[in-house]
Amino acid sequence: MNPILRFSDLCAQGRVQGQRVFIRADLNVPQDDAGHITEDTRIRASVPCIRLALDAGAAVMVTSHLGRPTEGEFKPEDSLAPVAARLSELLGREVPLVRDWVDGVDVRPGQAVLLENCRLNKGEKKNDPALAQKMARLCDIFVHDAFGTAHRAEASTYGIAQYAKAACAGPLLAAEIDAITRALAQPKRPLVAIVAGSKVSTKLTILRSLAEKVDQLIVGGGIANTFMLAAGLPIGKSLAEADLVGEARAVIEAMKARGAEVPIPGDVVTAKAFAADAPATVKAAADVAADDLILDIGPQTAAQLAGKLKAAGTIVWNGPVGVFEFDAFAHGTETIARAIAASPAFSIAGGGDTLAAIAKYGIEKDISYISTGGGAFLEVLEGKQLPAFEILQKRANG
Repeated sequence: MNPILRFSDLCAQGRVQGQRVFIRADLNVPQDDAGHITEDTRIRASVPCIRLALDAGAAVMVTSHLGRPTEGEFKPEDSLAPVAARLSELLGREVPLVRDWVDGVDVRPGQAVLLENCRLNKGEKKNDPALAQKMARLCDIFVHDAFGTAHRAEASTYGIAQYAKAACAGPLLAAEIDAITRALAQPKRPLVAIVAGSKVSTKLTILRSLAEKVDQLIVGGGIANTFMLAAGLPIGKSLAEADLVGEARAVIEAMKARGAEVPIPGDVVTAKAFAADAPATVKAAADVAADDLILDIGPQTAAQLAGKLKAAGTIVWNGPVGVFEFDAFAHGTETIARAIAASPAFSIAGGGDTLAAIAKYGIEKDISYISTGGGAFLEVLEGKQLPAFEILQKRANG
């Protein structure tokens, strides 16, 4: 990946003192019906960038999207007010919330303000140039620190970076770039990828892209069922996409041609119904009955895959390999998770369900890098150039 200007470097060089800094953060946190924040990881993750700017003597403006508001229509539930309160607590100073900020913001060096939900601005989603230029005029330095939005070209993520005097990556975005580069561009071999989920169709481009790069491609969930069909195994009434068997076979063949492989489950855990209390039965993959649902990989398969993960140089993990929310069908995902945690490999994990599995088994500290962006992480795995990376590279080189 081409070089990108980093905010930490600008701070170290003393180029931030007295400057107006606009930080695009990802503060899109879940809230309950009363508007209370239920999980504040994203706010806590944004604090280092804000502190960096304040310590460097900048006048700091921070904004984010929250939910899916209608542009131009303010509703109390779309407000960043609860986020401002939590940010104030975390920073140990008041962070005022500013509404109607596009035409000007009053903020002095050493101060931080939170600019109301950027998706309320007309033209945000469509990256309206007039809006982006107004945002750019508010600052001397634009800092993109929201990897979760890096796959979208919007006014507060892309347009402002085009027009601001300087545009750079914040510490969160820089860490994502470093982790992705280490995992995919310069991996230590063997490179093992785990791609799991309900549908091959949603991950087909990722599977194709990884088939050209990885040494082992471990598939799980409904995706594994489609690959089992491609290998001529029975899957009963399990979730699968029979029309994509040819695509699955092509991935298997592409891997084989490179001396790599897609391990197909040798044993599975089945049930007669999709329910937490459904009796679980372990059986050989060849013995799946017509009325069976495959809800997890079997213990033998899990042990074999764990061995491959422990011997890996680099691991990319996206998705649990079974219905881990049901304890009877969580063994495969837990085995995989603990094998990744125990492996000396550089490991990068991303995607909502993956993060839930990491939290369930308490292995956060044993994963080398946990990606904060769901959709953005998937697009990187697909081999796509993310708009945020593209514009920051352009600005760094021009």
